[in-house]
Amino acid sequence: MSFQRVAIIGLGLLGGSLGLALRERLPQVETTGYDRDPATRQRAAERGLVGTVYDSAAEAVAQADLVVLCVPVGAMGEAARELAPALPPQAIVSDVGSSKRSVQKALAEALPDHINIPAHPVAGTEQSGPDAGFSTLFEGRWCILTPPEGAPDEAIERLTGLWQALGAKVEIMDAEHHDIVLAVTSHIPHLIAYTIVGTASDMEGVTRSEVIKYSAGGFRDFTRIAASDPVMWRDVFLSNRDAVLEMLDRFTEDLTALQRAIRSGDGETLHDLFTRTRAIRRSIIDEGQDDAKPDFGRNH
Repeated sequence: MSFQRVAIIGLGLLGGSLGLALRERLPQVETTGYDRDPATRQRAAERGLVGTVYDSAAEAVAQADLVVLCVPVGAMGEAARELAPALPPQAIVSDVGSSKRSVQKALAEALPDHINIPAHPVAGTEQSGPDAGFSTLFEGRWCILTPPEGAPDEAIERLTGLWQALGAKVEIMDAEHHDIVLAVTSHIPHLIAYTIVGTASDMEGVTRSEVIKYSAGGFRDFTRIAASDPVMWRDVFLSNRDAVLEMLDRFTEDLTALQRAIRSGDGETLHDLFTRTRAIRRSIIDEGQDDAKPDFGRNH
């Protein structure tokens, strides 16, 4: 049931972390890797992100029984087509992208004769590139699998077992439902962060550096999210356009209601909202998805 040779295409934060996690937790699994950027390939080899770094995707996947695409979601189809001629017939193809309907469609079109099981490990940092990866990134985090209709149960079980071996908790979900859920929990928060940091940047000239100088914890945490890989997030918003726009409409309605409450001095509405959202924060901590330590456990 286990995999013997895993090929990782894309050796940035997620691809590099996957390679390091495999090396640490499943040392018997042979790993290969490829990245389009020669400098990334060189650094990945220096860090030992995978056992062997190849100069082409075809070489990396030639003997793989699992291929994981760790590229921006907008590049999934192109990456799959590039490796298709060398892909072994029995190989399972997966990914780590944070939108799933578009990836499911891209893989089905590029690799119609292969088993494609899209996946999304809900883990990451604002860092990117081959130096950003670390072996414990997936520990205690959720990995959502979105197998298409008709995907073999054995293949789903094998992929589930792999992610569990890396410390992740696995959930099976419909791709469309995944995209709605992640639009709320990840994509809209990133969009808000990019927007508020952009607004502050526009104000910077007016306030003569005070926005940056006096950044409080809230703005500081927005800037952390807004420092995420711009290529990856550009593709996420475009590939999950429908769900993002649907949730953005809902958010806009809620924001308008909050605006009315502030304008009319409706303290009860504000207090009720803040009480409810505080309880959600406590639930996230109780689920083990964040740290309750002061200042979120940051070292100073």
